[in-house]
Amino acid sequence: MPKYLLIVDHRPGVVETPMDEWKPDDVKAHMDYYGALREELLDSGELVDQQALTGPEFAKQVTSDGGAPVVTDGVFPESKEMLAGFQLVEVADEQRAFEIAARVSAVPGPGGVPLQQPIGVRRVMEAADFEALQSER
Repeated sequence: MPKYLLIVDHRPGVVETPMDEWKPDDVKAHMDYYGALREELLDSGELVDQQALTGPEFAKQVTSDGGAPVVTDGVFPESKEMLAGFQLVEVADEQRAFEIAARVSAVPGPGGVPLQQPIGVRRVMEAADFEALQSER
């Protein structure tokens, strides 16, 4: 079965208020929603991994020419474009990945309003994809 990466970034959807300004009950409802979705996807065997990431203010950029790495605070896109977290799912098809992404997009925000946060969906490359790239050369 194909794997898909569901990408959650810092774009707010329909709610502009940052989570650190939400009421505690709203944060709890938000996290409980993610927890319930996680359990559902674990039970179905579709969830491979799910992680939330620290804020962009903690991000570093590493470059190297093969020698010692150079670590900087880097030049980053706007923080709203930075990765906030992800789900890696293994599902029957792209449509199922879209269904799960829609559930992630609907996570509740303040007052229970679905955030409608844009969720990126990208298929993980498989051996056949790499073979196709090589045969194109």
